[in-house]
Amino acid sequence: MSNENLKTKTVGAGVLAAIVASLCCITPVLAFVGGIGGIAATFSWLEPFRPFLIGITVLVIGFAWYQQLKPSKEEIDCDCEDETGKTKFLHSKKFLGMVTIMAGVMLAFPSYSHIFYPDVQNGVFEVSDNIRLVEFEVEGMTCTGCEQHVTYEVSQLPGIIGTKVSYESANALVKFDASVLDEEKITEAIDATGYKVVAQKEKDPSEITLDPVISSSSINN
Repeated sequence: MSNENLKTKTVGAGVLAAIVASLCCITPVLAFVGGIGGIAATFSWLEPFRPFLIGITVLVIGFAWYQQLKPSKEEIDCDCEDETGKTKFLHSKKFLGMVTIMAGVMLAFPSYSHIFYPDVQNGVFEVSDNIRLVEFEVEGMTCTGCEQHVTYEVSQLPGIIGTKVSYESANALVKFDASVLDEEKITEAIDATGYKVVAQKEKDPSEITLDPVISSSSINN
Protein backbone atom coordinates (compact mmCIF):
# COMPACT_ATOMS: atom_id res chain seq x y z
CA MET A 1 0.00 0.00 0.00
CA SER A 2 1.43 3.41 -0.98
CA ASN A 3 1.89 6.18 1.56
CA GLU A 4 -0.86 8.26 -0.07
CA ASN A 5 -3.36 5.40 0.00
CA LEU A 6 -2.58 4.93 3.68
CA LYS A 7 -3.29 8.64 4.29
CA THR A 8 -6.63 8.44 2.51
CA LYS A 9 -7.76 5.34 4.41
CA THR A 10 -6.59 6.83 7.70
CA VAL A 11 -8.63 9.99 7.10
CA GLY A 12 -11.69 7.93 6.23
CA ALA A 13 -11.31 5.85 9.38
CA GLY A 14 -11.11 9.00 11.49
CA VAL A 15 -14.32 10.43 10.07
CA LEU A 16 -16.11 7.11 10.46
CA ALA A 17 -15.07 6.82 14.12
CA ALA A 18 -16.27 10.38 14.79
CA ILE A 19 -19.66 9.69 13.21
CA VAL A 20 -20.13 6.43 15.09
CA ALA A 21 -19.14 8.15 18.36
CA SER A 22 -21.97 10.65 17.86
CA LEU A 23 -24.70 8.32 16.55
CA CYS A 24 -26.27 7.96 19.98
CA CYS A 25 -27.15 11.68 19.90
CA ILE A 26 -27.57 12.23 16.16
CA THR A 27 -30.31 9.61 15.90
CA PRO A 28 -32.72 11.32 18.36
CA VAL A 29 -32.43 14.59 16.40
CA LEU A 30 -33.10 12.81 13.10
CA ALA A 31 -36.04 11.03 14.72
CA PHE A 32 -37.47 14.33 15.97
CA VAL A 33 -37.01 16.16 12.66
CA GLY A 34 -38.39 13.24 10.66
CA GLY A 35 -41.21 12.48 13.09
CA ILE A 36 -39.99 8.91 13.61
CA GLY A 37 -39.81 8.75 17.38
CA GLY A 38 -39.35 5.00 17.56
CA ILE A 39 -35.79 5.09 16.21
CA ALA A 40 -34.55 7.70 18.70
CA ALA A 41 -32.78 5.26 21.01
CA THR A 42 -31.54 2.90 18.28
CA PHE A 43 -27.87 3.63 18.91
CA SER A 44 -28.05 4.38 22.63
CA TRP A 45 -26.08 1.16 23.26
CA LEU A 46 -23.03 2.93 21.78
CA GLU A 47 -22.83 5.45 24.63
CA PRO A 48 -20.52 3.31 26.87
CA PHE A 49 -18.10 3.04 23.94
CA ARG A 50 -18.09 6.78 23.19
CA PRO A 51 -14.82 7.59 25.09
CA PHE A 52 -13.10 4.73 23.27
CA LEU A 53 -14.39 5.94 19.87
CA ILE A 54 -13.33 9.51 20.64
CA GLY A 55 -9.86 8.22 21.47
CA ILE A 56 -9.70 6.32 18.17
CA THR A 57 -10.77 9.44 16.27
CA VAL A 58 -8.09 11.60 17.91
CA LEU A 59 -5.38 8.99 17.31
CA VAL A 60 -6.36 8.36 13.70
CA ILE A 61 -6.65 12.06 12.79
CA GLY A 62 -3.38 12.73 14.62
CA PHE A 63 -1.68 9.95 12.67
CA ALA A 64 -3.06 11.39 9.42
CA TRP A 65 -1.52 14.77 10.25
CA TYR A 66 1.76 13.07 11.10
CA GLN A 67 1.72 11.37 7.72
CA GLN A 68 0.87 14.67 6.05
CA LEU A 69 3.54 16.78 7.74
CA LYS A 70 6.50 14.41 8.06
CA PRO A 71 9.26 14.69 5.44
CA SER A 72 8.74 11.96 2.86
CA LYS A 73 10.96 10.43 0.23
CA GLU A 74 9.89 11.00 -3.35
CA GLU A 75 8.17 7.91 -4.74
CA ILE A 76 8.65 6.77 -8.29
CA ASP A 77 5.02 5.77 -8.76
CA CYS A 78 3.52 8.52 -6.60
CA ASP A 79 -0.11 9.20 -7.52
CA CYS A 80 -0.49 12.15 -5.15
CA GLU A 81 0.06 14.77 -7.86
CA ASP A 82 -1.99 15.67 -10.91
CA GLU A 83 -0.78 16.42 -14.44
CA THR A 84 0.34 19.93 -13.44
CA GLY A 85 2.50 18.65 -10.58
CA LYS A 86 0.17 19.97 -7.88
CA THR A 87 -0.90 17.82 -4.93
CA LYS A 88 -4.31 16.26 -5.44
CA PHE A 89 -7.04 17.77 -3.26
CA LEU A 90 -7.77 14.50 -1.44
CA HIS A 91 -4.12 14.29 -0.45
CA SER A 92 -3.75 17.95 0.51
CA LYS A 93 -3.45 19.64 3.90
CA LYS A 94 -6.55 21.67 3.05
CA PHE A 95 -8.65 18.52 2.71
CA LEU A 96 -7.22 17.02 5.90
CA GLY A 97 -7.97 20.29 7.68
CA MET A 98 -11.60 20.15 6.50
CA VAL A 99 -11.86 16.54 7.68
CA THR A 100 -10.39 17.47 11.07
CA ILE A 101 -12.96 20.25 11.51
CA MET A 102 -15.77 17.90 10.46
CA ALA A 103 -14.62 15.27 12.96
CA GLY A 104 -14.51 17.89 15.69
CA VAL A 105 -18.02 19.07 14.88
CA MET A 106 -19.30 15.49 14.99
CA LEU A 107 -17.59 14.71 18.28
CA ALA A 108 -19.00 17.88 19.86
CA PHE A 109 -22.54 17.14 18.63
CA PRO A 110 -23.91 15.99 22.03
CA SER A 111 -23.01 19.37 23.55
CA TYR A 112 -25.14 21.36 21.09
CA SER A 113 -27.76 18.83 19.93
CA HIS A 114 -30.40 20.51 22.13
CA ILE A 115 -30.54 23.52 19.77
CA PHE A 116 -32.47 21.42 17.23
CA TYR A 117 -35.47 21.19 19.57
CA PRO A 118 -37.95 24.04 20.09
CA ASP A 119 -38.03 25.84 23.42
CA VAL A 120 -41.03 24.68 25.46
CA GLN A 121 -40.33 26.63 28.64
CA ASN A 122 -42.99 29.31 28.34
CA GLY A 123 -44.47 29.83 31.81
CA VAL A 124 -46.59 28.24 34.54
CA PHE A 125 -50.23 27.25 34.21
CA GLU A 126 -51.93 25.57 37.18
CA VAL A 127 -55.73 25.55 37.33
CA SER A 128 -56.50 22.52 39.48
CA ASP A 129 -56.05 21.34 43.05
CA ASN A 130 -55.47 17.83 41.72
CA ILE A 131 -51.77 18.36 40.93
CA ARG A 132 -49.39 15.40 40.96
CA LEU A 133 -45.64 15.01 40.54
CA VAL A 134 -44.30 11.68 39.24
CA GLU A 135 -40.74 10.57 38.58
CA PHE A 136 -40.41 8.31 35.54
CA GLU A 137 -37.22 6.23 35.28
CA VAL A 138 -36.22 6.27 31.62
CA GLU A 139 -33.74 4.01 29.82
CA GLY A 140 -31.84 4.96 26.65
CA MET A 141 -31.12 8.69 27.04
CA THR A 142 -27.48 9.61 26.40
CA CYS A 143 -27.23 13.41 25.95
CA THR A 144 -29.00 16.77 26.28
CA GLY A 145 -30.62 16.18 22.90
CA CYS A 146 -32.36 13.13 24.34
CA GLU A 147 -33.58 15.25 27.25
CA GLN A 148 -35.01 17.86 24.89
CA HIS A 149 -36.72 15.20 22.80
CA VAL A 150 -38.52 13.75 25.82
CA THR A 151 -39.32 17.22 27.22
CA TYR A 152 -40.84 18.35 23.94
CA GLU A 153 -43.04 15.28 23.48
CA VAL A 154 -44.30 15.29 27.07
CA SER A 155 -45.03 19.04 26.95
CA GLN A 156 -47.49 18.49 24.10
CA LEU A 157 -49.84 16.53 26.37
CA PRO A 158 -52.87 18.29 27.88
CA GLY A 159 -52.51 19.02 31.58
CA ILE A 160 -48.71 19.17 31.72
CA ILE A 161 -47.48 21.87 34.12
CA GLY A 162 -43.74 21.27 34.42
CA THR A 163 -40.95 18.90 33.47
CA LYS A 164 -37.36 18.16 34.38
CA VAL A 165 -35.66 15.51 32.26
CA SER A 166 -32.11 14.29 32.96
CA TYR A 167 -30.13 11.76 30.94
CA GLU A 168 -27.51 11.62 33.71
CA SER A 169 -30.10 10.65 36.31
CA ALA A 170 -32.02 8.58 33.74
CA ASN A 171 -35.33 10.08 34.77
CA ALA A 172 -38.11 12.49 33.89
CA LEU A 173 -39.90 14.44 36.61
CA VAL A 174 -43.34 15.50 35.42
CA LYS A 175 -45.87 17.71 37.19
CA PHE A 176 -49.37 17.46 35.75
CA ASP A 177 -53.06 18.02 36.37
CA ALA A 178 -54.40 14.56 37.23
CA SER A 179 -57.95 15.65 36.40
CA VAL A 180 -56.85 16.02 32.76
CA LEU A 181 -54.01 13.52 32.36
CA ASP A 182 -52.81 10.22 33.85
CA GLU A 183 -49.44 8.47 34.17
CA GLU A 184 -50.24 5.98 31.41
CA LYS A 185 -50.50 8.74 28.78
CA ILE A 186 -47.21 10.26 29.93
CA THR A 187 -45.53 6.86 29.79
CA GLU A 188 -46.85 6.34 26.25
CA ALA A 189 -45.49 9.74 25.17
CA ILE A 190 -42.04 8.96 26.55
CA ASP A 191 -41.97 5.45 25.09
CA ALA A 192 -42.99 6.89 21.69
CA THR A 193 -39.67 8.78 21.56
CA GLY A 194 -37.79 5.48 21.47
CA TYR A 195 -36.69 5.59 25.11
CA LYS A 196 -38.42 3.40 27.65
CA VAL A 197 -40.06 4.03 31.01
CA VAL A 198 -39.01 1.21 33.36
CA ALA A 199 -40.44 2.48 36.66
CA GLN A 200 -42.30 5.40 38.21
CA LYS A 201 -42.58 6.94 41.65
CA GLU A 202 -44.91 9.50 43.22
CA LYS A 203 -43.25 12.68 44.55
CA ASP A 204 -44.42 15.62 46.65
CA PRO A 205 -45.24 18.45 44.17
CA SER A 206 -44.02 21.05 46.67
CA GLU A 207 -40.57 19.51 47.07
CA ILE A 208 -39.14 19.97 43.57
CA THR A 209 -39.08 22.95 41.20
CA LEU A 210 -39.54 21.99 37.55
CA ASP A 211 -39.06 23.74 34.25
CA PRO A 212 -42.50 25.23 33.50
CA VAL A 213 -44.31 24.54 30.26
CA ILE A 214 -47.58 25.55 28.68
CA SER A 215 -49.22 23.35 26.08
CA SER A 216 -52.05 24.64 23.93
CA SER A 217 -54.31 21.98 25.41
CA SER A 218 -53.60 23.21 28.93
CA ILE A 219 -54.47 26.75 27.99
CA ASN A 220 -57.80 25.67 26.59
CA ASN A 221 -58.58 23.94 29.87
